[in-house]
Amino acid sequence: MRLLLQRTSGVEIRIDNKLHSATGAGLLILHGTKRGDVEQSCGVLADKAVNLRIFEDDQGRMNLSALDVGAQIMIVSQFTLYADTHKGRRPSYSEAMEPVEAQRLYDRFTDLVRASGLTVETGVFGAMMDVQLTNCGPVTIMMEHEV
Repeated sequence: MRLLLQRTSGVEIRIDNKLHSATGAGLLILHGTKRGDVEQSCGVLADKAVNLRIFEDDQGRMNLSALDVGAQIMIVSQFTLYADTHKGRRPSYSEAMEPVEAQRLYDRFTDLVRASGLTVETGVFGAMMDVQLTNCGPVTIMMEHEV
């Protein structure tokens, strides 16, 4: 399982030119699953995402977590995190998990992040979305967990 975290000052998701969801300052989490990923990774990565110290303290050091600052979280499914670009010019997505199981793990991950008590919004699994964000810092971090 792979996450791409972006610290943001706000995120908006539009579907068919209509606002679907929005968050204020916090994180955009792009969530991708590959064949063979298991539910255990959801727990490990949800805990890590909300506790990772990537927000600035009073001295300007990244020393605070999303929990510490009461960050708002936007979670978006993103199968393209598993794009294989080694051969040719067209990415292969053969490593990405099949949609039914991928959605189950995405939903589980989202539920676990919500359980932290933070405000959590989402996109729509499998939908064509316009994601608008302001990357704060910029801070962008890739996280993975494999069993």
